[in-house]
Amino acid sequence: MTRTTNNISLPQLSIVIGGARSGKSRLAEQLVTISGRPLVYIATAEAWDDEMRARIAAHQADRGADWHTVEAPHDPSAALASVPAGAAVLIDCATLWLSNRLLAGADLAAETEALLAALAACEAPVVVVTNEVGWSIVPDNALARQFRDAQGRLNQHLASAAGLVVAVMAGLPLVLKGELPTELAP
Repeated sequence: MTRTTNNISLPQLSIVIGGARSGKSRLAEQLVTISGRPLVYIATAEAWDDEMRARIAAHQADRGADWHTVEAPHDPSAALASVPAGAAVLIDCATLWLSNRLLAGADLAAETEALLAALAACEAPVVVVTNEVGWSIVPDNALARQFRDAQGRLNQHLASAAGLVVAVMAGLPLVLKGELPTELAP
């Protein structure tokens, strides 16, 4: 299902996936911004130390004042339920949310199912940023392997439900599913 906007049409769900510092968040922000809708940013990071607080502040400054930020490190589903239909949403990122839930001892399968249901029910188009973590070495401990496997499953579910899936490497988008708006094509 595609939602029409003043400027471009966004699929109900778009996924931007890539590695660390690949440019995925920047592309996702551009995608949401060119929709011409009011901008909602659902943040999943938690600031546990000074370095993370500085990262969050830098991201907020880079985005600017046009964004309404909702802090939802553990429950983006509730945040999605409160988004007005006329907005466009960016969730950044699914990977941090999954980490938060894993470390909280949550049932990840049930949490993933709830997130997918909330994404499907959201009346606004949503862009989700997520990390590709499976292209690295096999982790040396059970918790890290559990996370890597859960992230891979989450990414597969998100991509299956999405109308647009874009991988980002070295700042360059590679469309895996759907069509990238011409305004963002390389």
